[in-house]
Amino acid sequence: MLMSTTSPLERSACAKVILCGEHAVVYGRPAIAFPLSHLRARARIEPSGQSFRILAADLNRLYTAEHDADRSLIRLAAATLDFVRATHREQAGLPLAALRAQLTLRSEIPAAAHLGSSAAVSVAVARAVAAYVGHELTPAEASALAFEAEKMHHGTPSGIDNTVVAYEQPVWFVRAADESNAGAPHIDPIPINTLPHLVIADTGLSTPTRIPVGDVRRGWESTPAVYERLFDRIAEVVNAARQALLAGDWERLGRLMDDNHALLSELGVSCPELDTLCEAARRAGALGAKLSGGGRGGNMIALARDAQHAALLREQLLVAGAKRVM
Repeated sequence: MLMSTTSPLERSACAKVILCGEHAVVYGRPAIAFPLSHLRARARIEPSGQSFRILAADLNRLYTAEHDADRSLIRLAAATLDFVRATHREQAGLPLAALRAQLTLRSEIPAAAHLGSSAAVSVAVARAVAAYVGHELTPAEASALAFEAEKMHHGTPSGIDNTVVAYEQPVWFVRAADESNAGAPHIDPIPINTLPHLVIADTGLSTPTRIPVGDVRRGWESTPAVYERLFDRIAEVVNAARQALLAGDWERLGRLMDDNHALLSELGVSCPELDTLCEAARRAGALGAKLSGGGRGGNMIALARDAQHAALLREQLLVAGAKRVM
């Protein structure tokens, strides 16, 4: 039988930002995402005299395996325990409720800001629970477990959030070809010697990802040919952006970011606040600017020429109404 540790331990996962390809990635087109390693969700798990529970410290909420079995994080913890047992070919074992431990969650990642908060929390929880019973998850294992939790949060996610968070490196991502997403996604690390100077500005609007994702889904179901053409054009932008990244051609990358924002606006996932910040960034000399993530709020990203220019963009975006700039 798997044995749990008797000492506290902590595992964490990073935030992410999508450089280009959001929404179209749900429909089989590629996307590029970067990890934000300085922003993290942390899961600390330690022995307890009571049955397994999760304390979401930032929300001041407590979930227990006995009374909250339908909660996504409790279900994720149970699935992780089942996975580790299967990996070790254990046919017998205690249920999650009998695991005498408390897992405490804290996160530096703003929720509903399209920075991968839920994916980071899920990866951190899965890593902590697995480590507690003696197994360190591979990035692929952590990503797969977190993806199941992402489906509870977002309905029809692409899988890119949990992927870049679990691998913690710039990735080229194409989801499984079948609509059920049952197959493995195509993932390529992007080897970049010099990272671009990205400035991330928060509109202050918190829109759950499932809302714009659901609206795009309904539009696609209503007029699939129109949406498929838009998705194809976004894919062309993403392919060109990959080449610009590998070549270090920031001028071209910036133009492609502008093109991507225009296409996302055609999909109906931008909003006046995002457009205002993008325009402010361009007026301040940004090489390009676009919304990042689900849209209808959350964050936009701007490409600066260098670190000094990034500082200028930060000032101008705050003047234009950004609530926070990274």
